Amino acid sequence: MTNALFVALAFAIGACVALQPPINVVMARTLASPWLAVSVSIAISLVLALTMWATWGKAQADFSQISALPWWVVIGGTVGVFFVIGGIAVAPVLGIAMFFVCVVAGQLFASTLIDHFGAFGAQVKPIDSVKVIGLVLVLIGVALVRRGGS
Repeated sequence: MTNALFVALAFAIGACVALQPPINVVMARTLASPWLAVSVSIAISLVLALTMWATWGKAQADFSQISALPWWVVIGGTVGVFFVIGGIAVAPVLGIAMFFVCVVAGQLFASTLIDHFGAFGAQVKPIDSVKVIGLVLVLIGVALVRRGGS
């Protein structure tokens, strides 16, 4: 796969992620519980992941290595739950665009720090002036989206 294809896939994934909060808001309203909606959403994800694993990835699994995982791997699943409940609680108040521009800004700031320090086994990629300018532009984007929504 070329980099352009990976960029297109990442863009498509981002577009699909934008569907999650409004869909989950409807689910929370219908079920009269944001936590039940989170549970149903995560359960659907689990069923799909297990189905895909059983279909394509089963031969590659090594359950004996679960105990070798670092303690912080639980952050991944925890973040997933917070993202879903955050989308249910925050997106309707801010609007979907403002919610996501803030989510993306947070992702970019956190990922820049992860790269800079090589956290979680990531390759170290130091912060430089170009990245700082990019992050400042992201904050300007947040402000513009917020202003446009007034």
